[in-house]
Amino acid sequence: MSAWRKPWWPAAALSGTVAAVLISAVPPTALPARAADRNGPPVPARYAHQQLHWQPCAAKPALECARMTVPRDWHHPGTGADLTVEVSRHRAAGPARRRGVLMMAAGGPGASGLTRPADFVARSPAVGAAYDVVGFDQRGVGSSTPARCQTDAEFRGFYAHDFRDRSPAALRGVLARSRQLVAGCLRRSGDLVRRLTTDQAVRDMDLFRALLGVRKISYYGPSYATWLGAYYATEFPQRIERAVLDSNEDFSGTWQHAQGGLPKSFQRRFEQDFLPWIARYDTTYRYGRTAAAAKARWEARRHTLHEHPLTVGALTIGPNQLDNTTIQSMYNARQFPQLAAALRALDHWPSTTPAERTRVAKLFTSYLSPGFAAVYSSVTCNDTPWHGDLDYWLDRSAKDAAAYPLVGARELSYAATCAAWPVSDAPRIRVTGRGLPTTLMLNSVRDPATYYEGARAAHRALRGSRLVTVTGGGDHGQYQNGNACVDGIVNAYLLDGAAPGHDVTCAAGPLPVPAANAVPSHARRTRSSVLRSAAVPAISSWTPSVRPAARPGAL
Repeated sequence: MSAWRKPWWPAAALSGTVAAVLISAVPPTALPARAADRNGPPVPARYAHQQLHWQPCAAKPALECARMTVPRDWHHPGTGADLTVEVSRHRAAGPARRRGVLMMAAGGPGASGLTRPADFVARSPAVGAAYDVVGFDQRGVGSSTPARCQTDAEFRGFYAHDFRDRSPAALRGVLARSRQLVAGCLRRSGDLVRRLTTDQAVRDMDLFRALLGVRKISYYGPSYATWLGAYYATEFPQRIERAVLDSNEDFSGTWQHAQGGLPKSFQRRFEQDFLPWIARYDTTYRYGRTAAAAKARWEARRHTLHEHPLTVGALTIGPNQLDNTTIQSMYNARQFPQLAAALRALDHWPSTTPAERTRVAKLFTSYLSPGFAAVYSSVTCNDTPWHGDLDYWLDRSAKDAAAYPLVGARELSYAATCAAWPVSDAPRIRVTGRGLPTTLMLNSVRDPATYYEGARAAHRALRGSRLVTVTGGGDHGQYQNGNACVDGIVNAYLLDGAAPGHDVTCAAGPLPVPAANAVPSHARRTRSSVLRSAAVPAISSWTPSVRPAARPGAL
């Protein structure tokens, strides 16, 4: 029996109770890691000879959009109904100096990449003048054939309890919801979720390249798109001219290994960057003069929300929702002020203004979406094997929840989803860098979502790559993030082919300074009043004026 996915025998702590909830996972036949077939089977004519009919994009008229038909399964292209992949293009602004095509992809997995070329070109006009910048919604995402696993209510229910609750009943609930997520994927999307893999996506990308009529592409991808780009470069090295991988997943190993470092890295970002920052501006936010005091205050608010969740229209702000909003705000320091203002608003909720409440609603309803979760679960569970032993995950998640509670507390729910996932037949791709030109990799040292230790492992695996380390910071996404050092290196590489001769460093920019009116004057109470309020639940009910939004990102 595979060591990766054993049947889920009940742990001693839950003896006799979990068995009624769980169905044993089917043991897999593990596929060995391999370098991809560099040639692969020929693309069937009905895909290779199709035409892209470009029209202005509905969401971004400055871009052109088209639909591309792809096989459901590239390894068995005659099986099952075809899929649609929506693609986009921003033509080079300087056609006389056009270098070629720069393909870009989105993170997640699960974020939409269709309209991103417009913002990319706006931020880097020189690159937009030299390249046709193209993007796409990955299979399963957005305007492409979508995957569905949960209703909105089921998605909210997945986060409705407290992930820190380690009681037997709570753990049974976590495991049951994870299995319900898997069952929902299979019921609503059928075998599509089995074909949402990075390997399938890179073959879609290469068809897109061919239909654009170019022999090679350059590539830019952040976050999960580094995994996507590394796999593409491994399977089609002869198709890559230049590649920039920004904020790198550890694509040298498994998703289980890559995700295993997230509890530590998110906690590190929270404690080493955000808490000292909010303490530095105590005169503005009144959240504690030291990082330790600010952390204690945050924990007090979380405890209050556990005991007395806050009703915000259709949204319930409980402990998990506080975690969610804090997690998403760790991605970029520019989000620190809005998180700090929301934390202050929660502390004086009965006296908040309508504008404050609208901002809080927008912030607390922007965490992921059911569509994102469907693709995220499918790709991360399909690509590489996961350990399926329930005792293992109960033990590991308990340790991570105690040491790194911000993300460690929810580790069991994500791991249990992949442990219960149907056995995948996706090929294992071993990234080596063989046959590639110099690849540029970017990473900050305290990136929470693509942590530096994993980026260094990916760098070692991708031989011949150059790593640009951003020291003193932790933002996720380095290019076009206001760092002139990073932008200069990337632009020189993309425009002139000038790759650094060795690994280099750039210093992170300064953390943001709160605006003078960051907190309304009525909220700037005396310190004794603020401290007393930490233990008092602020409960109210009102209707927000914003709708929940999907958050692109990596968790």
